Amino acid sequence: MTGGKKDGEISNDPITFNTNLMGYPDRPGWLRYIQRTPYSDGVLYGSPTAENVGKPTVIEITAYNRRTFETARHNLIINIMSAEDFPLPYQAEFFIKNMNVEEMLASEVLGDFLGAVKNVWQPERLNAINITSALDRGGRVPLPINDMKEGVYVMVGADVPFSSCLREVENPQNQLRCSQEMEPVITCDKKFRTQFYIDWCKISLVDKTKQVSTYQEVIRGEGILPDGGEYKPPSDSLKSRDYYTDFLITLAVPSAVALVLFLILAYIMCCRREGVEKRNMQTPDIQLVHHSAIQKSTKELRDMSKNREIAWPLSTLPVFHPVTGEIIPPLHTDSYESTNMPLMQTQQNLPHQTQIPQQQTTGKWYP
Repeated sequence: MTGGKKDGEISNDPITFNTNLMGYPDRPGWLRYIQRTPYSDGVLYGSPTAENVGKPTVIEITAYNRRTFETARHNLIINIMSAEDFPLPYQAEFFIKNMNVEEMLASEVLGDFLGAVKNVWQPERLNAINITSALDRGGRVPLPINDMKEGVYVMVGADVPFSSCLREVENPQNQLRCSQEMEPVITCDKKFRTQFYIDWCKISLVDKTKQVSTYQEVIRGEGILPDGGEYKPPSDSLKSRDYYTDFLITLAVPSAVALVLFLILAYIMCCRREGVEKRNMQTPDIQLVHHSAIQKSTKELRDMSKNREIAWPLSTLPVFHPVTGEIIPPLHTDSYESTNMPLMQTQQNLPHQTQIPQQQTTGKWYP
């Protein structure tokens, strides 16, 4: 598939192609399509299977001109014929390293390769059976250096046994060299080397005349179930099943257990509380006073953080008498100036104060 001609001149417009089986969105499974760039030719290639023999295959080809946006459509009819009338029991697959699939599909290149194989094999009838890109076999995309190629597999078939040159790759010495990733010694390689670089370690020789049927009779034994005959589905007249009991067991029983546990937890949390009054009765008075003083001090500090021009906090005054332990009420009132209020009351201002003996300079003690 190439760009069309106009007024006797070849068009250089970029053209891409879309191919599909008529009536379907894609091509058949055995048919492949490749086009490297919009300026290169598109290539359809593949090998049909025996199931497609005798069935005409209509391929719709749609061409798009990327410059003028014009489209054109053409139908390609492929007639598939059986190859059983021309059996080729001896088949050899070559891997050519210096070719891409579209280059190998050119008639002159493929003809040169078949001529080289025929010169080595000397068959009466030789045909190309299949051509596959190495990328379709799991190959890696080559680096864009030194004009490296992807590689292509070419399978050819003949009606005579393989030649001694093709059999050389099977001898132990060449097999050892292939295992060591070395080039095997093939006498007929020079007949291909001028145009084709063959990887002889990847050559595959298939002799269908010696292939044994892989069918094996199944011997029933341990691990193999006996034949139960044809499957008989259940009849339509099935008895209805009541799921009410299953519903009660699945939903009602867990709900009842959860309700009982909830009631027990509610009784423990709400009905078994001692209360604040009982707690205060069992708590010593001195501890309650300390607790109350801490609460008052906390409240005063919080109020001070909001307004810093208030009176001195009561927490700075003594709460208990140092000797008797009695509670001392605050000595200052709201009429006192906060700026003149001492931080701690002196001993002369404290009521019920006990005089502490003082030491005289003469070394004697006086009450």
